[in-house]
Parts: sequence; structure tokens; C-alpha cells
Amino acid sequence: MLKADLHIHTTASDGVMTPAQVVRLAKEAGLAAIAITDHDTVAGVQEAVRAGAEWGVIVVPGVEISTQMMGRDIHILGYDLDVEDELLRGRLEHLRSARDRRNEQIIQKLNEQGIQITLSEVWHTVKKKPGIDLTIGRPHIAEVLVHKGAARSISEAFDRYLGEGGSAYVSPERITPEEAVRWIRDAGGSAVIAHPGLYHDDALVERIIACGVDGIEAYHSDHSPEEESRYAAMAERAGIVATAGSDYHGERMGEMRHQHIGARTVDVSLLKRLNRRG
Repeated sequence: MLKADLHIHTTASDGVMTPAQVVRLAKEAGLAAIAITDHDTVAGVQEAVRAGAEWGVIVVPGVEISTQMMGRDIHILGYDLDVEDELLRGRLEHLRSARDRRNEQIIQKLNEQGIQITLSEVWHTVKKKPGIDLTIGRPHIAEVLVHKGAARSISEAFDRYLGEGGSAYVSPERITPEEAVRWIRDAGGSAVIAHPGLYHDDALVERIIACGVDGIEAYHSDHSPEEESRYAAMAERAGIVATAGSDYHGERMGEMRHQHIGARTVDVSLLKRLNRRG
């Protein structure tokens, strides 16, 4: 079977490997195809496509869009979309602006707790420059917290401060899953519900399916075998695609987030069902 891992992050968002490095790792893992699905940005896609041509790996242009439904953060994956579409790029820029405002609020809450940290310090630490289509997320802030000794690990930083229920948690502004599906379709792509098992609410997942998605990520690094079977069956009942992805981010400060590239795959032939643009 020629395998495809359809959920991978790069340094364009909160991954630790560059797009080209990710493609090389995919080749070494024996994968035929991958999808680059950075958070609210397509900035890493072109580099990955060029590397894919060099290494003989199919690179599907993708994105992971942050949305909200019923007070819950929901992620929608977009596949095979036109990353040069100006409307899409403008819409994603709006989401990144909301993410930046959320980050500023997190920093303020941390300052109020006596933890001296600035957003410019976070950008510097992760070696990124503001305003060039790249995103800063909570893992980057967590890394600085560990450097400063405010937490012993990335996991502890999320548990104490940044995760839901943490002392510096901020619920960001989000669009709805239905809007994300429309944005993806407008750019010629297919929309898939990311990691449904992480929402711990199958009734909610059914409501997201009703938003008109093309698929559901049944096979994910954080899903149990029972969950994978359940979501694959849910996709079949709805007449939509069951996809798979490792949700690879890489190892940050000794901790692997999710799993390695290729931990969850589907047959590469499934890509035809996600290709709306031909």
C-alpha cells in the first residue's frame, strides 16, 4: 500500500521542522504523500511542494483552520486548496490577527501572575519574525515558560497556565466550522473534521458533520482503536471520507507532541476523493 499521512505541521505554525525537513522525514518513513496542515496559514506549502518534487513525495496543499462551536474549539482541515487564492489568504490573515490578540491576552495574564514575559520575547525565542504569514501559538509561549523556569516541561506549562482551565487560558475569537467549510470550498478544497476524539462529544461531531464536511479524521495519533473504528463507521454512515493523520509537530524540549510522521496513514488513492479541482 502506498501510504499518505494527511496531518503534519511545520515551522510555519507550531511544528519544529521546516517544510523541507518534514518532506525528507516523510521520504525516510516510506510515505508516498503527505499534507501540510499548519494552523491558520499556508506559508509552508510552497517550500514543501518544491521539496516533494525533489524527494519524490506528493505534497497536498492544506491548512488547519481554528473554529468554535457550542463554546468548544474545533479544528477543520482543508485539503488540496489553492494556496495562492487571495480571498483565502486574507481570511487566514484575519484568523492570525485574532490569534495574536489571544496571545497578547495570555501574556497579560502571565504578567499579572508575576511571570515577566513579552510577546516580542516569544517571537525572538522561536526565531520567527512577526507579520510574514507565520503563526505563534501556545506551544511557543510554553517553551519560553520552561526557559524561564516557570514550568518544568511543556506539558506542565499547559496544565498550569495555557490549557483549558489553566490560570492564563484565553478562549480566542473563532469563526464557525460552517464558515471554515465555506472558506475551504471557496478555495477549491475539501473540508475534514480534525481529531474528533479530542472533543469527547460525538453528538457535537455529528453537528459538525452537518456543516457539510467532506470527511472526518477517523485515524489520529490520539485516538484509541475503539475511537478509530467508531469514527470510521460514522464517516461511512454519513457518506464521507475517513482520513488519517499523525498530527506531527516534532519534539519540543524533549517532548513529542502526538506522534511521529507516518504514525497514522491511509492509502494514497484516497487523495482522489479529496481533490475537487482535478
